[in-house]
Amino acid sequence: MMPDAGTIILALLAGLAGIGIGWLHFYSLERIAEMIVAGRLSAIGLQLARIVLLIGILWLFAQAGALVLLAGAAGVLVGRMIVMRGARR
Repeated sequence: MMPDAGTIILALLAGLAGIGIGWLHFYSLERIAEMIVAGRLSAIGLQLARIVLLIGILWLFAQAGALVLLAGAAGVLVGRMIVMRGARR
């Protein structure tokens, strides 16, 4: 069974949004880790917000269906790949 055009468009948008949220999620990890090492307790709140934001976005994707969730999750992984590639340089 083929998904309808609306689902395909949502999946593409979820993939793009996933790239952005994945990049933000993993890019902020280094900054928050530095804050924790420096002893700044505000980093704990930021860490929790970071995780809740990712869970919330993935939950929204799941509400739109499996294809949209898979596209969004794949986008998150692409965002991670972009951050990791930049960290190697």
